[in-house]
Amino acid sequence: MTGGCACGAKRFSADVGEEKAYLCHCRMCQRASGAVSLALITLPQSSVRWEGEEPDWFASSPIAERPFCARCGTSLGFRYHEGTDKMDLTVASFDDPSDLKPHHHFGAESMHRAWLNTEGLPETRSDEYQPLQERWEKASVPPR
Repeated sequence: MTGGCACGAKRFSADVGEEKAYLCHCRMCQRASGAVSLALITLPQSSVRWEGEEPDWFASSPIAERPFCARCGTSLGFRYHEGTDKMDLTVASFDDPSDLKPHHHFGAESMHRAWLNTEGLPETRSDEYQPLQERWEKASVPPR
């Protein structure tokens, strides 16, 4: 599977097999991503290949670091400094993450349960939201 950051400067390919994706709710992931949880998949580091520019790395704690793109700010994953041959990639950074499904939660002590089941809330498609479409037209580029 392939993926990368929002601006395209940091790209990767990864051999994804039967690994299980999960939602991490720990405060470190919340703060690093600015989200209430972070969807991740754990892979052997040897199965992840960075294409072109290597990612930038942020030492998010004394025990771990996170790959990201300094140009656009995209969070690309997580790995411990030592003691494992595995790392996590962010599910949303894959080009087509539709086959990846969550199998468990981690960091449950910081879980924001109100954000877990949002079924039944009103839904708006971005391609049907006129103010957004007008902004794309004004910018003279097709919507992303």
